Amino acid sequence: MALMGTTKGVIVSTRIASIAAACLVATAVIASGAGAVQRSAPFLAGINDEAFTLYGDPATAFDTLQTLHAQVLRVNLYWGGNKFAVANKKPAKAADPGDSAYNWSLYDRLDRYAANSGVKLLLSIVGTPSWANRNAGKNRAPASFATLQTFAEAAAKRYSGTYIPPASQQDPTLAGPTEPLPAIKMWTAWNEPNNPVFLVPQYKKVHGKWIVYSAYNYARICNAVYAGIHTVPGEKVACGVTDPKGNDFAGSSRASVDPLSFLIAAHGYGMKKFDVYAHNPYASAGSEPPRFVPNGKFKRRTQLGNIGQLLSLISKYYGPKHLWITEYGYQTNPPDHTLMGTSWSNQARYLKQAYAIARANPRIDMLLWFLVRDQPNISGWQSGLETITGVHKPAWNAFAELQH
Repeated sequence: MALMGTTKGVIVSTRIASIAAACLVATAVIASGAGAVQRSAPFLAGINDEAFTLYGDPATAFDTLQTLHAQVLRVNLYWGGNKFAVANKKPAKAADPGDSAYNWSLYDRLDRYAANSGVKLLLSIVGTPSWANRNAGKNRAPASFATLQTFAEAAAKRYSGTYIPPASQQDPTLAGPTEPLPAIKMWTAWNEPNNPVFLVPQYKKVHGKWIVYSAYNYARICNAVYAGIHTVPGEKVACGVTDPKGNDFAGSSRASVDPLSFLIAAHGYGMKKFDVYAHNPYASAGSEPPRFVPNGKFKRRTQLGNIGQLLSLISKYYGPKHLWITEYGYQTNPPDHTLMGTSWSNQARYLKQAYAIARANPRIDMLLWFLVRDQPNISGWQSGLETITGVHKPAWNAFAELQH
């Protein structure tokens, strides 16, 4: 794919220091970039956990979310690349949510339960189907971004609040034949595109210089999802959804891009519009509390303690847009005995501190904790509010008390 048009020859090399010198922003002030911005809506505290909710028993899952007083649930809406993806088969009419190739059943079920429980849904469109990129893989961009835009349009129409599925796509145990699917108004474009797990290649050499190719592709992903979702009025689309760190080692076997450099590059490559920015500001170790500020060679790592540097950069390019924290959490020891684990009591204390920091910044509209329940594989995440056997950690009550 030629790097022409809106890119205007933007080149982002591995000399991150030169970028930093031109775009240095305050890193230590939590409210940096907030200025006179007033909170435009109530702050939302929620959960990111699809294993427990999308694939599990929804009755139990939503009873749990109500007990925790969770206001938002985020799950991935898989376009492709997952056995439960909506579009593993190529649709004949991609913008039509009723096309027979689509399989929305898990998401329709989730939507009905969420609405009945008073929980708002945030869907992250992610994963490229094999038919859309010549079997290149779920973490590679589509060959045509128009295919992503039409899928986003179909998703927005289906969950517009007025759409009644065809009879063949209805579950009579959940709703009557003329009852529309409840509205979903919050979306993200992809997840952690500065991380090769979700988007590759991160870098590409063009005319002898490395460019942040993930940002080139992501600018088009953001634009496509935004345009498709906004065919329905009243929607909010978050772009970015960035990982907190990046090694900036172009040409390495697992190159990734720090979130500030990624945003600079995506803006340069034509990322035009979004309603809100999203970021996942995890700490890099269980010993780092939420107010910890990375420094030295890690100063471009954007965690909760230096979130102001990201807000300032957003302001520079897009004005005082607001921020969604779409993932956050601390793994516990036990069961995680690695660098990432912290004690159960620390996890609860850090949770309270994190939500206090986020609430105090009028540009941060939500913070979603990852997860409800620990993942069973120790190589996964053990940041749950409860163990795999259902034992509540102190963080369970800490989260449930956030709304009181």
